[in-house]
Amino acid sequence: MARDYDKEYAASRRPDRRADNVMRKRARRKMIKKHGAAAVKGKEIDHKNMNPQNNSFSNLSIMSRKANRSKQPKRK
Repeated sequence: MARDYDKEYAASRRPDRRADNVMRKRARRKMIKKHGAAAVKGKEIDHKNMNPQNNSFSNLSIMSRKANRSKQPKRK
């Protein structure tokens, strides 16, 4: 089955997904401010409870891309 790129693009523009993306970027800037850019370079910011709206320091951690992606739930 071929991918429907138009559908994927439209889904990424939904207000809820855009808000989540803004909060992910905000979490990254917050961790850079706390730990420095060198500590975050090449890493991802993990939301421990998988809620990108919760940017408290107790919910954020710095981890490798591989570890963060393997932690995520499988998609259908």
